Amino acid sequence: MTSLTSNPQNYISSPHTAVVEVKNLVYAYVQQQPVLKDISFNLNSGDRVALMGATGSGKSTLLENLIGLKYPHSGSVTINGIPVEPNTLAQIRKYIGFTFQDANDQLFMSTILEDITFGPRNYGMSAAEATNKARELLADFGLEAYAHRSAHELSGGQRRLAALASILALDPPILILDEPTTGLDPAWRRHLAQVLLKLPVKVMLIASHDLQWLGRVTHRALVLAKGKIQIDDEIKPLLKDGKTLDQLGLPVDW
Repeated sequence: MTSLTSNPQNYISSPHTAVVEVKNLVYAYVQQQPVLKDISFNLNSGDRVALMGATGSGKSTLLENLIGLKYPHSGSVTINGIPVEPNTLAQIRKYIGFTFQDANDQLFMSTILEDITFGPRNYGMSAAEATNKARELLADFGLEAYAHRSAHELSGGQRRLAALASILALDPPILILDEPTTGLDPAWRRHLAQVLLKLPVKVMLIASHDLQWLGRVTHRALVLAKGKIQIDDEIKPLLKDGKTLDQLGLPVDW
């Protein structure tokens, strides 16, 4: 088993070891048929991956299994060779930055500045360092004027950016985003792409219906349909295959 360091940034995975490994994962809600059936894939260092699928295909459920919000009925998930289990969550979550579909699930402090500094302070960063880092992120996302406002005073798109900033403040090696462009206008969608492309993360996994945007920030696509990964391939050729996307409930021009 791989040992963990206290600082996620110091972790260097072997080029031959998957950073995220999912094997034969099956998940079902109570008294329902499985939502996820025999899911298997690896995410390796350097991967920027889109998770695509029609509404209700199980994308969010799969992401929640990756970070231990849900546990598979069978199969396994490992992060840096460590199984995702209740007794390993505290260690594993030091390595993963995760944003929910609803930004309100991540913003709970009195001000946006406090939301962004909360994580770094919790991991031992000084108040001054955490504040400086938070202000840099607020500047990156054009939210400097909102530093001392609560999340409820921001638009939906601004809350989403603030939630992402609170995650990036921890410098996670693995970044998992659930519908990050929801509520963002075209200019901010472009700006978000520019920010993400510059991040020095080891693995990025993004679930989204924004197919053309995904084509700009990822190079590989996992397509989820009927409870299984139906496609695991390069994203750019897939986005040109309108017939296949349409069959999967993902008409590219809509």
